[in-house]
This record gives sequence, structure tokens and C-alpha cells, in this order.
Amino acid sequence: MPPGRRRRGSMSRTLAAALFLARRANLAHTAFNGRIRRRGIKNKMDFEAFFATKLDSLHEEGRYRVFAELERRAGAFPAAARYVGPEARDVTVWCSNDYLGMGQHPKVLAAMHEALDRCGAGAGGTRNISGTNHYHVLLERELADLHGKEGALIFTSGYVSNWTTLSTLGASIPGVVIFSDALNHASMIEGVRHSRAEKRIWKHNDVKDLERQLALLPASTPKIVAFESVYSMDGDIAPLREIVEVAEKYGALTYLDEVHAVGMYGPRGGGIAEREGLMDRIDIIEGTLGKAFGVIGGYITGSARLIDFVRSYASGFIFTTALPPAVAAGAIASIRHLKVSQMERMRHRERVAAVRSRLDAIGIPYMPNPSHIVPVMVGDAAKCKWLSDILLDEHGIYVQPINYPTVPRKTERLRITPTPLHTDADIDRLVSALSGLWSQCALARAVA
Repeated sequence: MPPGRRRRGSMSRTLAAALFLARRANLAHTAFNGRIRRRGIKNKMDFEAFFATKLDSLHEEGRYRVFAELERRAGAFPAAARYVGPEARDVTVWCSNDYLGMGQHPKVLAAMHEALDRCGAGAGGTRNISGTNHYHVLLERELADLHGKEGALIFTSGYVSNWTTLSTLGASIPGVVIFSDALNHASMIEGVRHSRAEKRIWKHNDVKDLERQLALLPASTPKIVAFESVYSMDGDIAPLREIVEVAEKYGALTYLDEVHAVGMYGPRGGGIAEREGLMDRIDIIEGTLGKAFGVIGGYITGSARLIDFVRSYASGFIFTTALPPAVAAGAIASIRHLKVSQMERMRHRERVAAVRSRLDAIGIPYMPNPSHIVPVMVGDAAKCKWLSDILLDEHGIYVQPINYPTVPRKTERLRITPTPLHTDADIDRLVSALSGLWSQCALARAVA
């Protein structure tokens, strides 16, 4: 038999054997997968049942969150329309973080309309790839000037600016230890956690505890002290000067969250640090554009090198689409206005004092503090939710209940945030409704 034929026969037999083995392997693989699938069907987790059980527990505890569907009315804030199905009802908002009503200010709206007509809707990309608009650059300059810093960097929200900056610093600085106030915002907590840096939690606003913990580490250990100025749920204000002095004593970098203070305090709205004359002694000042400035976004300010470092290494900045140019334009207009206008801040302080005075007169307990936040203390999740529901449904007054985990159990509250635009009539309606409902709930009143 010719060699070629023998080779063809040999190849055919080899191919047949290979096909036979492949079929056997395929059949075995199919049978194995079938057993796996059958086992999976029998034992798989019932995700829907898990979700339902967890949601039921929230309902039972009275802390299931229901979103009020609102339509803000430009020029009429704090009035809004509340949608219940197709029907819209008039409500007065008493829990907005648009503290000064700048979200409807004519200068802000005009700047946004102009930028929208000029640039269109979106930024078109990340800051690195076609998304850096001229308005972004102008806004960062405005923010750096507001806080007396060399540079600034804007983010898509205050949450993102905290999370991104703290996680980047913690992950990048070798051996760094982050000292975090016990009541820091979730965005700061998550940033520290994500960095995987060593962390130390110091007692809320307790400078002695902070110093005690700083003193335990060698001088050579890099340290970051992270804290807020105004704490949003209790409304208390941190002892900034004492914290800064302790941080300087131990060579720590200071990171201050001013989100509930920018626009509100200081001669130009630079926050508590500006009011106390401490901006130059704080390394990083973080803030938001979504509260007193009335738009959306977050930012950090600091030295030129620090800002460039975060810009160059922070994934939460690098890989996300930039803010729309119109938003940046509105923020610029709001910041510029509040740098020179005192009217909004003065009127705001007067309205806060008026609300507190009226609550005192009827014995409604609230947590005293030196800020603009009025936490009316209920202390029961179900009653807090009931009060909020009745205020909204029967009185057209919207105050969101604040329950666990935002605040500890048994400290549930109605967080009231008066604005310069709430009228005497608005205050009358709020106080009258609260007084009647307080009695219905058999809640204790404060003793004068």
C-alpha cells in the first residue's frame, strides 16, 4: 500500500478517534451542566423573597422611606406642587437644602439659560476627553477665590467629592492614618473605607480625644484629620480652631467638609472657616454647589499641587462625565452673588430665630444649636413618620421624617430648615399644625 494512502487512512482513523472523544467529552459536559442546573434550581436563593422580607422590616419599624413627588415652582419657592397620582396639590416645603432659595434666583436662572443656549445641554465627555468647558474653568477659579486657595476641582456631587478625595489620599499616601470624626457624613466614611487606609474614629467634636489618639502615633506617620463644620442632623458646629491647632501640633493634614456652611456663613459665604479666619490654616476645604448655592455638584479647594494630584489620580474624577456647562454657569452666578450680598444671610438668620421662638412658645422640643438647622425631636420612628404624613396630607406642609440609620434610634426627628422666603403666614401654619398633632400623638412638650 502506498505511503500516502496509509497516511490518509491513519489520519482518518485519528480524526474519527478525536471526534469520538470530543463527543464523549461534550456529552459528559452536558450531563454535568445538567446536574449543576438541576441542583441550582433546587437550592437557589429566592432573591425576591429576601427583598420583600427586608422591606417588610422597614415598614414594621416605621422607617420605610416614601419619596414625595414634587414640582418646584420657580419664583414661588418654598411653594411646590405635590403629585398624588395625576392630581397636584399645593404644599409648602420646610426641609429643603436649598437654604437660601438660590435655586430660583433670577441671576442664577439667567446665567443657566445663557449657557444652555450657547453650549447646549451636556458637557460631552469626561474632563480629560473633550468635557472641560470654559465654564468649568471659571467655576474652579471662583471657588479657589472663595476659600482663599490656589486651586479648586469640581465633581458631580458633594458625595462624590468627599468619597473620591478621601479614598484617593488614603490609598495613595504610604502608611497614612485617617482620623475621622464619629459623626462624619456617609460620603466621608465610605471614602475612608474604600481607601483601605488605617482609620481612627475620634469622639464627636472632642478635641481631647483627637489629641489623645494623635499622640499615640510616631511623628513620622502621615496623618489626615477629617471633620465637618456644620453637622446636618444635629446642627452643631465643630470647634474648628481647636481642631486645627491640634492637627498642626501633630503635623496632620486637615480635611474640612463645609457642605452645610458654604454660602451661609462668613462675610462672602466661604463657610465657618472663613467666619473664624481659619481658611489659610486648613489644607483641604470641601463643599457643595447643591445646597446654599442652589444647583448641583461638589468641589475641593487646596494648594495647586494637591488639586493637581487629585485631578491626576482620582478615578471618581477621571472616569465620569463632567457637569453640564449650564450647571457650572448657574453656580458661578450664585457664588458671585453671595460673595457680595448679605441680604439672604441676614433674612435667613431672622427666619430661623422666628421659627425657634414660635416653637418655644408652644413647647415643641427641638435640639438647640448655633446653626440654621432646627431638629424637632420626636424620638419614635412610627410617630415621626405619622407626623410627617399628616402634615403633608392634611396641612400641605412637607417635612421629611429623619429616622435610623441617618440618626440613632430613639432620636428620630423632623428636620426643619427655614429659608429667607418663608413668610410669617407659613410659620403660623407650621406651628399651629405641629401643636395640634403633638397633642394627638401624646408627645411631651418642653418646659419653658
